[in-house]
Amino acid sequence: MLAQSLKRALIGKPIENVRAQEERLIKTLALAVFSSDALSSVAYATEEILLTLVLAGTAALYLSIPISLAIITLLAVLTISYRQVIEAYPNGGGAYVVAKENLGHKFGLIAGASLLIDYVLTVAVSMAAGVAAITSAIPILHEHRVGVATFFILLVAIANLRGVRESGKIFAVPTYSFVTGLVLLILFGGFQYYSGHAFVGTGKIVNTSLEPITMLLILRAFSSGCAALTGVEAISNGVQSFKKPEARNAQLTLVFMAIILGSIFFGITVLARVYNVVPSTSETVLSQLARGIFGTGVIYYYIQATTALILVVAANTSFSGFPNVASLMARDGYIPRQFANKGDRLAYSNGILALAFFSIALIVIFGGETHRLIPLYAIGVFTSFTLSQLGMVRHWQKERGRGWRRKAFINGLGAVVTFIVLTIISITKFTHGAWIVVIFIPILILAFLTVRTHYTNVARQLSLSNFRDPKPNNNWVIMCIGGVHCGTLEALRYAKMIASNGNVNVIYVNPYESEPVDIINKWERFGFKTPLEIVKSPYRDIIGPIIDRVKQIHQEHPDDFITIVVPEFVCKRWWEHLLHNQTALILKARLKFQPKVIITSVPYQLS
Repeated sequence: MLAQSLKRALIGKPIENVRAQEERLIKTLALAVFSSDALSSVAYATEEILLTLVLAGTAALYLSIPISLAIITLLAVLTISYRQVIEAYPNGGGAYVVAKENLGHKFGLIAGASLLIDYVLTVAVSMAAGVAAITSAIPILHEHRVGVATFFILLVAIANLRGVRESGKIFAVPTYSFVTGLVLLILFGGFQYYSGHAFVGTGKIVNTSLEPITMLLILRAFSSGCAALTGVEAISNGVQSFKKPEARNAQLTLVFMAIILGSIFFGITVLARVYNVVPSTSETVLSQLARGIFGTGVIYYYIQATTALILVVAANTSFSGFPNVASLMARDGYIPRQFANKGDRLAYSNGILALAFFSIALIVIFGGETHRLIPLYAIGVFTSFTLSQLGMVRHWQKERGRGWRRKAFINGLGAVVTFIVLTIISITKFTHGAWIVVIFIPILILAFLTVRTHYTNVARQLSLSNFRDPKPNNNWVIMCIGGVHCGTLEALRYAKMIASNGNVNVIYVNPYESEPVDIINKWERFGFKTPLEIVKSPYRDIIGPIIDRVKQIHQEHPDDFITIVVPEFVCKRWWEHLLHNQTALILKARLKFQPKVIITSVPYQLS
């Protein structure tokens, strides 16, 4: 009761299936749910570009603007491409479904594994970056960043367990507050610069051994900045979460997200360049800009607070996407079936809990450091981008509907561009930690195939094509007792009812040297004239003699069933169960793999 009351307090009352339509999202709430990851990336994408360019000195920072323009161009290509994915798969496609249906199951598994990995990394990176924004304003929390990040992950997980619509309401305010704060930052910062009242950045770097400006350095900076594009595909994965017309609303939300993302990302990059801001180990680039433009007043802390909130909320995109992809793969039999089940609040609870567990593990392993997690980032999402676009090209070729060549060209262009970016990221980030993802994707695919093989074998063996009408069987009933009491006699009545011939083998395993006189006397008085067999156990093993008896009956009657009846009294309080032997549980564990053996506990409730 206590656990149930706590569950209801955290996630609310169950929602009926007939109310599923009411839980769908309007566009403004959907933007908060599915776009928070992409929008939040502007808090660190520019900084990641500058962190790479600064290796060549402050003279290389001017390249941040052309690099950001290249990333925005890529964003436009992806937006147009994913509009077509939504058009072709109005029931929710995403990379997994598109790749599976058009390129085959193996490519679908690659896309699915890439997406699941990327969603876990998204939560870890977002939380780490959010905590970095907090520690920039409150440095005393820097040493506790792992604990703070873990707390926020659990908070977002609980919010999502409450249902999609409710999580949208919770996260809409932080999302729109963050966008408002950055728009103010860009507008006011631009006004100050052009009016001649701009602050002067230090432009100093500690590193004295500078690298030359090479194409490899520029590509590394570009690949780091592509973190701004993660989460773009989330809307196509969750089309069915929108209110009708689902596809149209999803497409509009995707366009709004791309416009907001591109504008803010470019604005922050330009501000960082004109104000000569250089990345610092103690303060984020966004914090430096806000501090320089607004000072350490209310607006500065507003921007820091909303930045931290949006980075925490950004994990919500993964908490929406990961369970959806996992449910699709579970229906296909590649991951445990439990991931396809919806919880009390019409959310995929098992997927939400699994995502929380894996992301917390990453935070702990990498110490909550954003810059240590970033190299692992983006490989998964760009792999899924490429496979999704290739799958769409194949889709249009098969459909050959109106304008199919134009649509195929758009998706083909998207596939080529994203593959080039994937190659750049893989090469430039490989030695910085990306090799972990490259190796882990095949391992995950192998796990998927193992699960699928298991389900295939189970289905084959359970198939009714294997059914043969068996000859009549007997049911041998063995009743194990540890004493003679009301619960024992209740179980004996039940055992007599299910025995084929009415005869029950009642066994008392005696672990002592002396005869159990008291038990024998009670049984002769109350045992319904049923024989009681005393089995000596010189090594004090209670379970072993029962298993030996089962094996003996199996050898003599291999086609018969054996039912083991265990009397069990049920205590009122949960902790009282710990004070008694769990014979039934041990028997079930020991005999679980024996064919035609049934273990039945007959409960006797104590007041």
